[in-house]
Amino acid sequence: MKILLVGAQGTLGRAVAAELGARHEIITAGRRSGDVRIDLSDRDSIVQAFAQVGSVDAVVSAAGNVAFAPLLELTDAQWQMGLGDKLMGQVNLALAAVGHLSDGGSITLTTGVLADQPIRSGAQASLVNSAIHGFVMGAAIELPRGIRINAVSPNVLQESTDDYAPYFRGFEPVTAARAALGFSRSVEGAETGKVYRVY
Repeated sequence: MKILLVGAQGTLGRAVAAELGARHEIITAGRRSGDVRIDLSDRDSIVQAFAQVGSVDAVVSAAGNVAFAPLLELTDAQWQMGLGDKLMGQVNLALAAVGHLSDGGSITLTTGVLADQPIRSGAQASLVNSAIHGFVMGAAIELPRGIRINAVSPNVLQESTDDYAPYFRGFEPVTAARAALGFSRSVEGAETGKVYRVY
């Protein structure tokens, strides 16, 4: 398959590239690096990237930013960043992908454990991740031509614990390689409208 992987240079993205790249052609995309440039917060960059890439068999997002801050201290700019980047960025990526996916192709988005297990200073991530879960379930029943859509929801990554450990006390981290298996399940499987939880 020909797979467009957004966020390919991130911790999770590198693991997904290694997992899927063993069997498929990977086109890497990112805000500052990759075969094509995609800024999820900029819909025009998504459209331009698809015009450059053309037809693909799968689109995978391993990207998206949210803000971690106490609920009552989140600024309007922080709220808009999470909503415009990880949430609507991935929604816009999925919608733009439809016109470039082969029949029976797939879309895989990324969420996270905070959709199910909230933490202090993580309300925005819980909101965004849960909204993506809802979008995936709703979109799955409307996508044409047998196109499938799923999400992978990993726990905090072992490789990122230096940065995020204070937020995730008591959580058992997963390796990025283990989380990447969820993407293989989505891309190479047959299900749609699913959230693959890697906790």
